[in-house]
Amino acid sequence: MTTIIQRIMSPTPGMASPIAGLFLWQLDDQSRRLTEDTRGAQPDELGWQPAPGMNTIGMLLAHIPAVEVGWIRAAVFGRDRDSGEVLGLTKRQIEMPLAQGSGPPAALAGRELPYFDDLLARAREFTRASVATLTDADLDRRFRTPASWEAGGGEFEGTIGWALYHILEHEAGHYGQINLLRHQYRSRAAAKA
Repeated sequence: MTTIIQRIMSPTPGMASPIAGLFLWQLDDQSRRLTEDTRGAQPDELGWQPAPGMNTIGMLLAHIPAVEVGWIRAAVFGRDRDSGEVLGLTKRQIEMPLAQGSGPPAALAGRELPYFDDLLARAREFTRASVATLTDADLDRRFRTPASWEAGGGEFEGTIGWALYHILEHEAGHYGQINLLRHQYRSRAAAKA
């Protein structure tokens, strides 16, 4: 008998908005894949840098949930994008982007996968609870937040729907970066053997 692996997208149950439910399904599937592909990574790999000043896998695994919490806080609640209240870890502690020539952030030194898994689980629970009662119409609601990444500051304006999309594409982009770093780490280890 042929084994069938199904991937059928359907809204996460318990969401007032089917659209938000679809985004949550996609986020959960993206996180499932990320989690599967990081199994076996040990603290030395999680903290490894290809060169000083470059991201580590651990930094990216902490950055993904911090950004998720930050955008949900801004979009849904009109608050700042600080993740400390939910995660006990701020983007400042993650130090992304690192200063040129810098080593990995001290806040993540020696951390193991369960730590990063917990950050992502807490961020996703926060997201799920925060968007559960939103309607499809709420996804068009606009919000503003400081545009700190732009030269000269200013404000960023978006919709809650855009924030959900951004959280998804942000995680997907860093998932690819993490896979590349894992490949580089293993190639480096094999070359030394």
